[in-house]
Amino acid sequence: MSMDTVGNFLTIIRNGLQVSKPFVMVPQSKMNKAIADILLSEGFIRFVQEAEQDNKKALKIGLKYVGGESAIHELKRVSKLSRRNYSGVSDIKPVIGGLGISILTTNRGVITQKDAKKLGVGGEVICTVW
Repeated sequence: MSMDTVGNFLTIIRNGLQVSKPFVMVPQSKMNKAIADILLSEGFIRFVQEAEQDNKKALKIGLKYVGGESAIHELKRVSKLSRRNYSGVSDIKPVIGGLGISILTTNRGVITQKDAKKLGVGGEVICTVW
């Protein structure tokens, strides 16, 4: 049975936001680190630090709140293990009229839909954030 590590990563962040935690600890992987770096650069989280939890590598992610409200309103997994969702560069849609972002994995790495349109590449839509 396969394990959806990206799905677990997103769920840990969602659960931390629901109980207003200042930070969460997630298992470290290249994909999780790339997604966390995008969330940081887009202003959805406060910080990303490498840490250790139970003698395993982990990421400490600082959750961001503005006026007591979470900076992330929705964090949704689009492509799943059972059903992959691929989009060409012309098929990538803006999230909530441009307020949010889609995160894609492409042959150029893990990037946002804005960067994918600039580079002219499509790929697998991992998740949407707004």
